[in-house]
Amino acid sequence: MAEHTGANPGPSLIITGAIHGNETCGTEAITRVMADLDSGTLTLRSGRVTFVPIANPLAYARRSRNGDRNLNRKLFPTAHPQDFEDHVANWLCPLLAQHDVLLDLHSFNAPGEPFVMVGPRNNTGALEPFQHEQAERALARHLGVRRFVDGWLRAYGDGVRRRLGDESQLETVLRYDMGTTEYMRGTGGYALTLECGQHQDPQARTVAYRAILNTLAFLGMTDGTPPAPVAARAMEALTMVAVVDKISADDVFSKPWRSFDAVAKGEQIGTRADGTPVLAGFDGRILFPDSAAAAGAEWYYLTRANPAF
Repeated sequence: MAEHTGANPGPSLIITGAIHGNETCGTEAITRVMADLDSGTLTLRSGRVTFVPIANPLAYARRSRNGDRNLNRKLFPTAHPQDFEDHVANWLCPLLAQHDVLLDLHSFNAPGEPFVMVGPRNNTGALEPFQHEQAERALARHLGVRRFVDGWLRAYGDGVRRRLGDESQLETVLRYDMGTTEYMRGTGGYALTLECGQHQDPQARTVAYRAILNTLAFLGMTDGTPPAPVAARAMEALTMVAVVDKISADDVFSKPWRSFDAVAKGEQIGTRADGTPVLAGFDGRILFPDSAAAAGAEWYYLTRANPAF
């Protein structure tokens, strides 16, 4: 971890990499920016930035997604840590709470285009109250990618409600899905998860590096020219609106779906173990299809275009 402070007042930013140990593009990009600051190639003029290039050392050492468990779930302090990630959460959560803005850098398994996950609209609801929608989405449009996804926790929560059938347990189960961005928003800040590309794609580290520089410039923390926002005509904004569960281990997809594949209303996405076809309920794009999902778990999500982003 390293911290840099500018001479002038400004925002407090934290940038994290390797929340999942096999997602190293963020680590490489953060290390490069830290070297730029140390050499004077880049100068921090205002505010404070904290770099955490390796948030999960155990998973990173193993080059695996998790150490003992997924750090980006159940992320909150605990008085009685049971696993390695509990210990990480006990120092990472207070660190997040000391900042205004989080940029969390990730990558994904299958080839694909980078995208950024953003939070909810401003609301005072019980699920994910939030008041920084405009600032968060403005930053998202300046990262250097064109694809945006929101609605994660709401769609996840709908699936939990359906599976539980018991509202009294809902809050406990939803806490399991709290990750870095959800925790950051819960402390009063705002946060973005940038999925920079496929794990081994060398362009993913370039996407991450550019996003860090763009974030620092956009927030007025460096002398860099603030980046232009992605043009509205170039944007693809999607909202996660439905999650479909795998009912049986023998449920199968109709083809090897990849995230952001387009689906048409009525198109067959899979087949249940009893032969019942699983059809798309509307035109959209599939997200996070998981052919290895366990029975009773999320199988895939469906997204709709979100022209009001």
